[in-house]
Order: sequence, then structure tokens, then C-alpha cells
Amino acid sequence: MIEIGGRALSLEDPLVLAALGGAALVLLVIALLVAATRAAARAARVAEPLARDVGALGQRVQALSDGQQQLAGGLSHVSEAQSRAQAEMLRLMEARLAEVNARMAESLTGSARRTAQSLGELQERLKTIDRAQENTTRLSGDVLSLQDILSNKQTRGAFGEIQLHDILAKALPRDSYTLQPTLSTGARPDCIVHLPEPPGPIAIDSKFPLEAYEALRRAETPEAAKRAAQGLRQAVRLHVRAIADKYIVEGETADGAILFLPSEAVYAELHASFAETVREGFAARVWIVSPTTCMATLTTMRAILKDARMQAEAGRIRRELSLLHADVARLGTRVENLDRHFGQAARDISEIKVSAEKAGQRARRLDSFDFEELAPEPAARVDPGR
Repeated sequence: MIEIGGRALSLEDPLVLAALGGAALVLLVIALLVAATRAAARAARVAEPLARDVGALGQRVQALSDGQQQLAGGLSHVSEAQSRAQAEMLRLMEARLAEVNARMAESLTGSARRTAQSLGELQERLKTIDRAQENTTRLSGDVLSLQDILSNKQTRGAFGEIQLHDILAKALPRDSYTLQPTLSTGARPDCIVHLPEPPGPIAIDSKFPLEAYEALRRAETPEAAKRAAQGLRQAVRLHVRAIADKYIVEGETADGAILFLPSEAVYAELHASFAETVREGFAARVWIVSPTTCMATLTTMRAILKDARMQAEAGRIRRELSLLHADVARLGTRVENLDRHFGQAARDISEIKVSAEKAGQRARRLDSFDFEELAPEPAARVDPGR
């Protein structure tokens, strides 16, 4: 129970409670207003520098906005310039790309043409290589055949004879030599060249000491080389002696003969390492020749044959010259006679012209006989030749 102004109020009364609550609420509101006023005053004091800062910040924001606008304008110009630059760059790049494409196309066309040409040349070279390969294969077969030929004495002898016959055909007239003739002793050299006396017919025979030469080439030790050299020396000596005994016949052939070696290598080896054997051949009047020196020797023989034939024909030439001189003398006499006849004919023609001229004059006078008196004719001189 509460007594206010002599009036007792019960706390249990709702109205009292409500009034008390309202009063309390009013008091609370007033307290809050006072607190708020005080807080507002303090806030105003505190917010004054903040307001100044906010104002300055606003100015800065404005300046920043202005700068941003200027920057936006500059960026716009930069963007436009960049756009123009990009457009120009794109145009230049397109032009450059077109030029590069054109050059690349031209280069590719040229490269394709050169490639095609190179492929064509390569194909031709491959064909040449194929032909060379075929020739090499054929040559290998020929070499093997040649080895087979040279490995047999009979075929090797035939090889030398064929080579000698070929050289003879190239160097001498066909009627100046005889192949495989038979001498009075029964011997048959490969060839006889019919040289005039002296020296007379000379025999040529082909010899090929290949086994001894091959043994010398294959020798790997000094002892083997010595034995092979002795074998080659002995083989050449036997050939020289055989030719000297069989193909030098007194009264029938020349006092010397020729040994034909169908190998330049064997000939060079003889002259380089076996000079005494070559001198022994000279002493036996057997001259050793190779294909090259044989051609030179036969060429010299051809000159000798030509000179001999010229000498044999010299008497006949002199007789023909004597007859020619007589014919020229008769021709001179006949020309003189013809010249005299021409002179007489010229004189006769001159006299004929004179007679014809006088006959013409008489004819003209006879033509004018009725119209004019004939002039007295001078006394004519009688020429018994007219």
C-alpha cells in the first residue's frame, strides 16, 4: 500500500501498476532524452572536426572525380588513338601478310619448279648411274672373262695375237704384212712385215710371261721376290732365244726379229728392273716392244715401205715424164702450125672484106644506072690473087 497525497494506492491495483509503469516509462524517456542530448552535444563536439574532415574529403573526392573525368577523357583519346593505331597496325599487318603470302606463293612455286627440275635431273642421274652400274657389271664380267682368258696359256697366246693383229691393221697397209706365214724351216711366226732389202722381211711374234710376272707381284718376302724375279728373267730369256732361233733365217728374213709383249706393265717392269735381260735381247737381235712402242715401230716401218715404193716407182715415173715431155713438144709444134693457119685465115678474111666492099659499090652503081650518068671508072689494077 502506498499513500500519495493522502490517497492510499494499492500496489495490487492494475491501474496503479499501469500508472507506475507509465511514470517509470516517462522517467526513462526523459532520462534517455537527457542522455541523448548530452551524447548529441558530445557527438557534435566530436563530429565537428569529423565534419571538417568529411568536407575536405568531399573536396578531395570532387577533385578526384574531376581528375577521373580528365583521366577518362585522356583514356578516351588514348583509346581512340590506340584504336586507330590498332586499325593501322592491322592494315599494315594484313598488307605485310598479303605480301608475305605472295612471296611465299612465288617462292613455293619456284621451289616446286626447282624441285621438279632437281627431281628430273636426279632421275636422269639415276638413269646414268643405272647405265654405269650396268656397264660396271658388264665390265666386271669382261674382267672375269679376261682373267679366264689370261689364266690359260693358249687363250693368252691368242689374246696377244689378236692385239698384235689389231695394231698391224691400224699401222700398216694390208698388203705389207702376212699373218701366220710358214718359213722354209717350218716355223710360223705371228706376222712377217715385208720390208725392202735391207733389212728385208722381219718377223714379229707375241709372247706373254704372265705367270712369272704375277708371281713377282704377289711376292711378300725378299726370298719370294728374288725367286719370282729369277723366274721372270728366265721366261723372257727363253722367249728371246726361241724367237732368235726360229724366226731369224739367213737369206729369208731380216737379221733381227721383234718380240711383242701385249702388256705395258710387264714391258715397264722389264725395263725398270731387268735391264740386263733387255740388253741380252739386243745382243740376240730380238727387240722387245709393248703395244705403244710396237705402234711407233710399225709407223716407222710404214715410212720405210712408202719410201721403198716411191723408189721402185721412180723409173716408171721418169719414163712417164719423158713421154710427157715428148707430148708437150708435139703440142708446141702443133700450136705453131695452128698459129700460122690462123694468120693465113686472117689475111684471107681481110681480102674477102675488100672484095665484098667493091662488089657492093658496083651493085650500088648498077642500081642508079637509069637516073644518072655513070662516072668514068678509074683504070682497075689487075690483082691476080683476087
